[in-house]
Amino acid sequence: MKILMLTNTFTPYIGGVANSVTWLAESLRAAGHRVLIIAPEFAGAPEDETDVLRIPALQRFGGSDFSVPIPLSRSLDEALDAFQPDIVHSHHPFLLGDTALRISATRDLPIVYTYHTRYELYGHYVAQHSPVLKRLVLSLALGYCDLCDAVIAPSQSIARFLMENGVKTPVTVVPTGIDAARFDNGDGKRMRSSNNIPSDVFVVGHVGRLAPEKNLEYLTEAAKQFLTSHAGAHFLVAGSGEAMPYIQNTLTEAGLGNRVHLAGALTGPDLADAYAAMDVFAFSSHSETQGLVLVEAMAAGIPVVALDAPGAREVVADGRNGRLLPANSPADDFARALHWVVDRSVAERKTLRDAALQTSTRFSKEVTTQMALALYASTLEAHRVARAGNDNTWQAAKRGFGEEYKILRNLAHAIGDAVLATAP
Repeated sequence: MKILMLTNTFTPYIGGVANSVTWLAESLRAAGHRVLIIAPEFAGAPEDETDVLRIPALQRFGGSDFSVPIPLSRSLDEALDAFQPDIVHSHHPFLLGDTALRISATRDLPIVYTYHTRYELYGHYVAQHSPVLKRLVLSLALGYCDLCDAVIAPSQSIARFLMENGVKTPVTVVPTGIDAARFDNGDGKRMRSSNNIPSDVFVVGHVGRLAPEKNLEYLTEAAKQFLTSHAGAHFLVAGSGEAMPYIQNTLTEAGLGNRVHLAGALTGPDLADAYAAMDVFAFSSHSETQGLVLVEAMAAGIPVVALDAPGAREVVADGRNGRLLPANSPADDFARALHWVVDRSVAERKTLRDAALQTSTRFSKEVTTQMALALYASTLEAHRVARAGNDNTWQAAKRGFGEEYKILRNLAHAIGDAVLATAP
């Protein structure tokens, strides 16, 4: 099978969607399929990428780490003519997502879309918490689902969210899979040594983009309370972003600066070492669709303390592989949950570790790749049956015009919905 993927974020950018696209493509190729990825240019991207077409892009859009691609039809058409895809997989509903719809229509290909991101929670990158903007991007993303043949939800929570919000296209849960071998043999001692963390102290860890939508003020407060009441503990954070100074300054002002360690964005063996250096993984985001870092932590045998939110509730079983707190829990409850892990006996911590490792096997790349392939196959078959005997140049042109109309109609509907929903 030949799969065409279009994504607005890709390596070397570090983030959940970029990782998801990378790992799915790797797994599909390992299974004998071909994947062509259309992605924006990013500073530092390798020059010798195989089956990756980079599109010129505006860098650091809105002060964020994201790039905004500017599609060029000639280079795309040439690449598509050479590749001859069987199916299109879109990873965003905007920008290259619209390009994915046009390719699907004009080339008569089925299209699958993964709902990776709760865009209504990211409005601060464009306008400061505008209710109209939040409703607009949510309506656009939901409408995009119904322009596709199949929708992938990374978790059951997101599948339920989509259906409750009126998405009519069939939704299938296919989590992003991980390669557990990348995380189960990290050198925690090396990571601790390089960050001046004593080998015998308790370490609370966190991995992720340090961005406003990640609820990091809450996590910082919980970490401050925990470190204050547990004199020997340290806090290790792997990630980069605009919240980094806030975390450092808040804990330094509390007299805890020598026990907070901001390691920056890590990948590969360094990331595995960071997980291995932790005794518990702390996570407070409400904006995830899966929470891939939770699975990575568990693949390293690290129990997780998290708030009950999409993505987290599918991974964390309260009292079994960590603690799952009510979504509205105050920070001091979160700090007490961290203490709960500290207070476990050696045998109880081993039980937590074993349960975490067992949980991670549900998200192995082998399992999730087969789930994706099964969805591709069923979508291709349904498309073949629906389009039988209906393919010529005129039909392709009509499909192209029709898709442009649908895209514009979705935009018009989203604008109307946003204005009416927020009107006084």
